[in-house]
Amino acid sequence: MKIAFFDTKPYDRPAFEREGAKAGITFKFFETKLTPDTAGLARGYDGVCVFVNDTVDRECIDRLVEGGCRMVALRCAGFNNVDTRYAFGKIHVFRVPAYSPYAVAEHAMAMLLTSIRRIHKAYIRTRDFNFSLNNMTGFDLHGKTVGVIGTGKIGRVFIDICRGFGMRVIAYDKYPAEGAGIDYVPLDTLFRESDIISLHCPLTEETYHMIGADTLDKLKTGVVIVNTSRGALIDAEALLTGIKQRKIGAACLDVYEEESDIFFEDFSGHIIEDDTLARLISMPNVIVTSHQAFLTEEALANIAETTVQNLLEFEATGGSPNELCYRCGKTDDCRRDRSKKCF
Repeated sequence: MKIAFFDTKPYDRPAFEREGAKAGITFKFFETKLTPDTAGLARGYDGVCVFVNDTVDRECIDRLVEGGCRMVALRCAGFNNVDTRYAFGKIHVFRVPAYSPYAVAEHAMAMLLTSIRRIHKAYIRTRDFNFSLNNMTGFDLHGKTVGVIGTGKIGRVFIDICRGFGMRVIAYDKYPAEGAGIDYVPLDTLFRESDIISLHCPLTEETYHMIGADTLDKLKTGVVIVNTSRGALIDAEALLTGIKQRKIGAACLDVYEEESDIFFEDFSGHIIEDDTLARLISMPNVIVTSHQAFLTEEALANIAETTVQNLLEFEATGGSPNELCYRCGKTDDCRRDRSKKCF
C-alpha cells in the first residue's frame, strides 16, 4: 500500500515511518498541504494522509479519485475540512477519534493556569532579572465555576482535572453523556454563570461562531475563554471586541478561525497580514499557542498507530469503525449496519 502524506512536519515522520514499516505501508512525505492544486501529487497512490489544514473539498476529491486514490486518512479527530457528503460513494474517509484526550485537556488547563497566574509574564520578567510582583495578581481556581461546552472524551478529562482543583463544573452538550454525573445546563445558563468557559466540541453549522457578537451580553463580566477545539467556534472579531470592552477578562487560544495559512509555519521574520490575530496576540490578557494541544509523544504514537490500523482494516474488509459517513445514524438504510461498509 502506498500513501501520499501531506503537510508533513518533522515530528510526524518517526511514528509513521515506524508504524508503516511494521504494516508494510509506504508513506511518501510531502511538505505541501493538500489542495485541488496539489492533489496531482497523489496520482498513483492508494490514498492520502491529511491533517486539519489540508483542503479536501469537491474539486480535491474529484482529482484524488481521478488519480486512483481510494481513501483519505485523517490523522486527527476533526473533519470540518472534508466534504464528507460529496465523498460518499467516491472515496472512503477515516479519522482518529481519540489519540490522547489527556494531551488536549492538560494543555487547556496549562493555558488557563498560565493566564490567570501570569506565569508567562513572570517568565519574561525574571529572564531580565526583574523580580517585581506588580500587576501579577491572579485568582484561585478553587470555588470558581467552569462551563465546559462539549463532553466527549476530551471534555470529560478536562472536567476531571477541574474537579481536582475544587471547581464547580457545569456543562452543555447537544448529546449529554448519560450517567456521567455531569451537571448539564442550557447554553444560556452556562454563559451567564461561568467564570471560565472551555470549548471541547466539534465545528459544525450549529456550533460555528457559538461565541460571537450576540453572545457577549450573555457572558459573565471578566470571563476567561479557553479554546483548544476549533477556531471558528469563536468569532475572532467579536472576541476582540469583548476584550476591548472588558467584558472578556482573558482568552487562551490554541486554535484560531483563520489559522490555516499561519499556524504550523515560522513567520518570525515576516509581517503578519492578519490584523485580527496580530491585535489579539498584542493583548496582555491573551495567550495564543499554534494548535499544539495534541503534540505529545503519546498522542503522536497513537495517531500513527490508529491511522495505519484504519488503512489495514479497509484493505482487509473494505471498511473501518473509524470511517466518516454523513449518512451513518441519519438513515434507516445504513449499509455499515448490514455489511460493515458505508459503500
